[in-house]
Amino acid sequence: MAGIIFEGGTFRPIFSAGVMDALLEKEIMFPYCIGVSAGISFGVSYISKQKGRNLEVLLNCRKDKRYISTRNLIKCRSLFGLDFVYDEVPNKLFPFDWDTFFKYEGKALVGVTNAETGKAEYLNAMDTDKRCTILQATCAMPLFFPAINWKGGMYYDGGLADSIPIRKAIEDGNEKNLIVLTRPKGYRRTLGRDSKLAMRLLRNKYPAMVEVIRNRPDMYNETVAFCEELEREGKAVILRPEYTVESMEKDLAALERNYKHGYDMAMNHIDEIKKLLV
Repeated sequence: MAGIIFEGGTFRPIFSAGVMDALLEKEIMFPYCIGVSAGISFGVSYISKQKGRNLEVLLNCRKDKRYISTRNLIKCRSLFGLDFVYDEVPNKLFPFDWDTFFKYEGKALVGVTNAETGKAEYLNAMDTDKRCTILQATCAMPLFFPAINWKGGMYYDGGLADSIPIRKAIEDGNEKNLIVLTRPKGYRRTLGRDSKLAMRLLRNKYPAMVEVIRNRPDMYNETVAFCEELEREGKAVILRPEYTVESMEKDLAALERNYKHGYDMAMNHIDEIKKLLV
């Protein structure tokens, strides 16, 4: 079996959305999808076979204050408007095809980080509700989101505990994988100012999260190296941008270019991708 893995990165996965749309155009549907944060949040539109939807939503909503603005912090303790992004957008403004999504015959997992234990967990995407609570959880980056309650557990962004869930994909039996990253080759994560602030804010309520955030750069860098080794062994194809956009990119033209970059890259590697599924 072959899987597809999606890294997160707020708006950087618009590159991944281009990859997904190229796959849909070529009628390539992986039987196993796993990802974290915005990666898998965009990935559900690949599963619902809605080519172009991710780009349409981002281009139309990026500058809408209901979508992202500091005023949302007052209303819902989130930079993103949770009701708008996870209810009004998918259920009213840019309808998500729930029927097609639930007909997906493969396995789709959403990586989250348990706030109490600091451990990575992988939720079945097919268990999600119409308010996309599981997707809220996987995108819940401290400082910008509150912890999200799902079935009595409190969760943060899945990228904190497992930024690129390739090992989970292998554990689940996927011998070959398409790994879609959102950072250029050679990028190395470091502990930034926002991470240090998040560690201070969480140390009393969720002490396990402090070590998760502190260890994230080493975990991320080691996982990228592992992915590259898999590629050398012929067990993976890695698609990643030659250039990227900022995680909070405001320039719509830059976002659209990065989407096209992902689309073109997937098309240029389509034969390699098809071989993963043989």
